[in-house]
Amino acid sequence: MTDAPPTVRLFVTGGTFDKEYDEIHGSLYFKDTHLHEMLRMGRCRLDVEIRTLMMIDSLEMTAADRDLIARNCRDVPEDRIVITHGTDTMAETAVLLAREVPHKTMVLTGAMIPIAFGSSDGLFNLGSALTAAQILPPGAWVAMNGRVFPGTAVRKNRATGVFEALDQPS
Repeated sequence: MTDAPPTVRLFVTGGTFDKEYDEIHGSLYFKDTHLHEMLRMGRCRLDVEIRTLMMIDSLEMTAADRDLIARNCRDVPEDRIVITHGTDTMAETAVLLAREVPHKTMVLTGAMIPIAFGSSDGLFNLGSALTAAQILPPGAWVAMNGRVFPGTAVRKNRATGVFEALDQPS
């Protein structure tokens, strides 16, 4: 008899991960999450529960939105959670989650290029986050570009477009 992997809760909040391109107006917008299709494409065999909390750009995320994310992380029965999130304020949300929900393993991930564009880093980041959520201890984490960072010691380097470790936790 083998131990079954834990059920992972997936929360969708929006971000570049789920944006679509409007060819007529030349702009990005939200329609629906691509998470179900991504799990199918990645041949994911993990037991997951998906809930969309919001579909917004993280630059538009408010304190109330972050509180909603934290409340949902606290309230679900799963101890392992992956959150798709916009990259611009992902670290800010991770700091809040580390403080507000320290007893669960929460991994935030996103994409620099929308999934709908076909050349996105999102599928790789999602797979990394799902794996990290199964093996990391409780706390908030960020999984981006093949690396996993403590949520209180990471930032997005806006000049290079990559996440990097901070010397001191936030």
